[in-house]
Amino acid sequence: MAKNSQAETRQWWAFPLFHALALVLVASGLRLGLVAAFRPEGLGWGEAGGALLRGWWSDLAVAAAVVSPLAWWCAWRRRPWTGLARVILVGGVGVAWFVQAFLFVSEGYFFDEFLSRFNTVAIDYLIYPTEVVTNLWESYPLVWLVLGCAVVASLLTLGSLRWAGPVAAGPGPGRWRRLGAWPVAALVMGGSVALMDVKFSRERVVNELATNGAVSGLSAAWSRNLAYDVFYATLPRDQAYAVARAALGAQGGEFSGPPPPAEPTGGPDEAWWEAARASLQRRIPGDLARPKLNVCVLLEESLGSEFFGALGRKTKKGKPDTLTPRMDRLMNEEGLVFDHIYADGNRTIRGFEGVFSSFPPLPGDSILARDRTENVETLARVLKRDGYQSLFLYGGHGTFDFIRSYVVPNGWDRLIEQGDFAKPVFTTAWGVSDEDLYNRGLAEMRAMHQSGQPFLVSFMTVSNHLPFSYPPGRIAEDPAARSRKHAVKYADWALGDFFEKAKQEPFWKDTVFVVVADHGARVYGSQTIPLKSYEIPLVVLGPAAVPQARRVGALGCQLDVAPTVLGLIGRPYDSLFFGRDLLREGSGPGRVLMHHNRSIGIYEADRLVVFGLNQQTSAWQGGLKGAELAPLASLDAAAQATARQGMALFRVADDLYLQRRYRVAPQPSAPEVTAAP
Repeated sequence: MAKNSQAETRQWWAFPLFHALALVLVASGLRLGLVAAFRPEGLGWGEAGGALLRGWWSDLAVAAAVVSPLAWWCAWRRRPWTGLARVILVGGVGVAWFVQAFLFVSEGYFFDEFLSRFNTVAIDYLIYPTEVVTNLWESYPLVWLVLGCAVVASLLTLGSLRWAGPVAAGPGPGRWRRLGAWPVAALVMGGSVALMDVKFSRERVVNELATNGAVSGLSAAWSRNLAYDVFYATLPRDQAYAVARAALGAQGGEFSGPPPPAEPTGGPDEAWWEAARASLQRRIPGDLARPKLNVCVLLEESLGSEFFGALGRKTKKGKPDTLTPRMDRLMNEEGLVFDHIYADGNRTIRGFEGVFSSFPPLPGDSILARDRTENVETLARVLKRDGYQSLFLYGGHGTFDFIRSYVVPNGWDRLIEQGDFAKPVFTTAWGVSDEDLYNRGLAEMRAMHQSGQPFLVSFMTVSNHLPFSYPPGRIAEDPAARSRKHAVKYADWALGDFFEKAKQEPFWKDTVFVVVADHGARVYGSQTIPLKSYEIPLVVLGPAAVPQARRVGALGCQLDVAPTVLGLIGRPYDSLFFGRDLLREGSGPGRVLMHHNRSIGIYEADRLVVFGLNQQTSAWQGGLKGAELAPLASLDAAAQATARQGMALFRVADDLYLQRRYRVAPQPSAPEVTAAP
């Protein structure tokens, strides 16, 4: 009798309210766990409280939105919840809680890996279910996680039926008010979250703790392709081109055209855009009598500088340490080593556009994931104009990260991908092992060398990635441990094996070998774009370009790889590249252009300036090699000059890409000379 009385006094909104509050409770618990595990040093009570309050309100708004369909149905239902309606209700709630529990667990693991809520990486991975599911299966105790989520979903569903079981709203007055009340409240709360400043702290991790995975993920999805000049701080177009031309001109070469004329009334037309492109194209000097050296670029997955003893790795006690003994030896004894090189992003496709296209990392998607990349400048295009053949070898499927749609139309003659390996020695969740890739590459280079035509061969490895699997017997460590450190040691072993074999090949003495990482292993640090975690190796090997070991202290980034390699070859070429030859004297100041989530930045002259959404600008001051960067309350003169460079370069790059003009104009052929009769 008591139970019936309790049900009779229960209101229709009790059931959805139970689930909304449960969502808030679980989300807040996750946040407290993340705070306990990843709390930045020196976090004060004020910032901690601000993060928790903002986070709580975001959780409440998300819960209201997620539960809105359930609330609307409960408000609409006039008859008792029996029969099929009850089965559908209970089953739907159980499935919804299972999905939500799995998302919460995934968010915790994602934060551990990227020190971030769901961001562009998570959004990008949604379109590659095969690779991602395989990675999850091999990297995490997926069966136990699924079972745990099922138990949590069952308990919450049964608990809601016991303590807040659904009752009919009935046909009483105010039905339309009931139907609209909850969705309107969810809409208002969601709007307030959209207007809330979640970047209230100069500490990046605090800002991540102040939001949640749903808000962060939706923001990343919404801002994939934003109008640069609307959402980011910039310069007027005429000023941007003048500043960019001066910056690029300082890097050497002779411009193909004068500065662009004044913009026509109503905006640029075709003639103006072509003049603007020509004003940035340069002829880089060189010697046509120089031999056409082969080029081999090995782009290494997640192989940041923090693993290399030759780049200063130390133990926690400050003693020299390394995970890359084979590469350390090559770097110290035979290599041209660049000590201050930074990645342009934290995704492989950012490494592609930087290393091979020398193109700034625009906010939103990489150009590999955009729709106007069928004819952009690349290292392969430059060398093809000089008579080179080319090949790209990728360990995974070419559809992943749009690699095939970037490689095939933009200068490479062939792409070899995972499906082209008949009997690989070992396959990871992401593709064939590094040694499979290298051994196939050596065979291809041998054949290309025998043709007598110079070549460019590019590699992209996949082994140094979760679940960190590799063939047994290569290094002493057990592959079953699934450790990042072990995967790094295997990557080093495979590189050492490659160079041992390459030295026995006839093309060794005529080839420039380049080893560079696509990005660092993890993003860590307090800055919006943490410079320290972007450090990557860049080393050149081969007697044709490096007669003896030496180190270069110039500041650079991935945009500088292609110009530096072409400088080592020493032949003239036409260029729109944004990077510079790091070995050329007088090529201007060192500069790093970077991207992280929806922020872009420039580091120059000990100033890091970051441009965020809604035209926000912030700055830090500090040195290199792990030196702590201190926030600037306002931009000083040096930061303002750096910001001006950045605003110009990013705007011009955005223009060139959108207008499909990031390509060198075809040069007229010299008239053939025929003998007189």
